[in-house]
Amino acid sequence: MALVSDLGLTPLYSGKVRDLYEVDDRHLLMVATDRLSAFDVVMAETIPEKGRVLTGLTNYWINEFGDAAPSALVSCDPQVIESSVPGFLQQTQWHGRAMLVRRAEMFPLECIVRGRLAGSAHDEYVARGTVHEMIVPPGLQLTDAFAEPMFTPSIKAASGHDVNISVERASLLEGAERVHHALTLCVDLFTRAAAVLAANGLILADTKFEVGFVDGELVLCDEVITPDSSRIWPADAVRSGEVPPSFDKQPFRDWLTAQSWDRTPPPPSIPDDVVAITSARYIESYERVTGHPIGDWYGAAA
Repeated sequence: MALVSDLGLTPLYSGKVRDLYEVDDRHLLMVATDRLSAFDVVMAETIPEKGRVLTGLTNYWINEFGDAAPSALVSCDPQVIESSVPGFLQQTQWHGRAMLVRRAEMFPLECIVRGRLAGSAHDEYVARGTVHEMIVPPGLQLTDAFAEPMFTPSIKAASGHDVNISVERASLLEGAERVHHALTLCVDLFTRAAAVLAANGLILADTKFEVGFVDGELVLCDEVITPDSSRIWPADAVRSGEVPPSFDKQPFRDWLTAQSWDRTPPPPSIPDDVVAITSARYIESYERVTGHPIGDWYGAAA
């Protein structure tokens, strides 16, 4: 990545996928890398185009939502970023991966919306008959739809997996009014996005929103409906009780599951063919959702 000193940026945070830099007292630069992680361990290999896909899809959805969802995003356009970060145009490895965003006071809960039974919600349902400590009808199978989208918050963990909690418990922690505001916004956006995807033959099973406050207004932050934050399934391949194919790092997960790895560093080396098919899956997700080739997005190779 770029030499931060060349741009005069202060590094604030380096996560499993994203790096965050301070631009000024009101703005940050968020960069989605091509890093890949599993079980909170970052792999040695990167996935080509992954960061551009995550950033391009976030930009697509924020524009798609329009006035329905204010956002912290200022721009992904390198020309616009250059005006706030002089020298950015020369750092081509960040083009298409970087977002200039407004600083926000982050809401401390993960705002997950679920339309289908999958993932940790399915595990909890099988074990206890609940989803995020909330009662749901009996007899549901993996991939079955809920009667209506469920707002299922979780507590962000400093390390390890987040903790699923009920809306009632979230309200006790963060206040009923703030939680209701987040619930209303996120369920509305999930419903809008699900309708857009359904028109393209896709099912939005669930997604995780990050929200925060800018000047007292609740806004979308971080990534929005990407393969890393969502389960998106081809509608014609979903069968009740069966694991469907998804537009994310599933090829990598399938390969990793077959390895004898104890989930601690160092991770196993990912074969080139798994890297290639995982990259192709990410690119397909961008192109199928947006209707545009990834080559049209900022940062395409010359």
